[in-house]
Amino acid sequence: MPKEWFQNWFNSPFYHILYKQRDTEEAELFIDNLCTYLKPGEHTKMLDIACGKGRHSIYLNKKGYDVTGIDLSYNSIKYAKQFENDQLHFFVHDMRKLLYINYFDFSFNLFTSFGYFKTEKEHVSALKAFAKGLKKEGKLVLDYMNSQKIINNLVEKETKNIDGIDFHITRSVQNGKIVKTIDFYKDGKNYSYKEEVNDFKLDDFEKLFSLSGLKIEKLFGDYHLNEFDINSSDRLIFVCTKI
Repeated sequence: MPKEWFQNWFNSPFYHILYKQRDTEEAELFIDNLCTYLKPGEHTKMLDIACGKGRHSIYLNKKGYDVTGIDLSYNSIKYAKQFENDQLHFFVHDMRKLLYINYFDFSFNLFTSFGYFKTEKEHVSALKAFAKGLKKEGKLVLDYMNSQKIINNLVEKETKNIDGIDFHITRSVQNGKIVKTIDFYKDGKNYSYKEEVNDFKLDDFEKLFSLSGLKIEKLFGDYHLNEFDINSSDRLIFVCTKI
């Protein structure tokens, strides 16, 4: 059975080269703002879903929390494991499958690490797994792109030169998905990868959450936790409570 696009791309070293400019300060600011809002107590148990190489998990752990990071990418988890300690653990795990039941106080799914699957059933399965893993009245933070703003301002073609590689990127909207193709040449070989993310909007998430045992508590539009505006906000950030 052929692998899904995210299994190939996220496990590739070129994924981390293309996105290595992601702002660590911005990520830490977002975590700081979330913690100010959520007010987690001592020994709070947290799950970082689709944690990548663990930058959010590591920072949360430095703030004193018991953190578990999961990701489908073996290479990312292999890298993250070097940072493990008594209160920081990483596992290769598919978010559509349950990890623990009634265990975490908070779960985080950050930087548009959702919306990859082909069917509504798969997305609901993932959200149900998130919800079942939470303790009673536990909270999920899901950080998604504001797909409406992206579609309104779609950059159809661009080239980024990073570490001597010209990444040729094209974007389009196809069948309810924002599709990005990434083509480049390296060491005598041509490479081509794809990202396909559902252009979920607020009403789509309201439906998905209602099917999954989650209730929206608060909605934010950026990493400073300002109010969400469909036309101007960069992000669509949900704080959901387990029902």
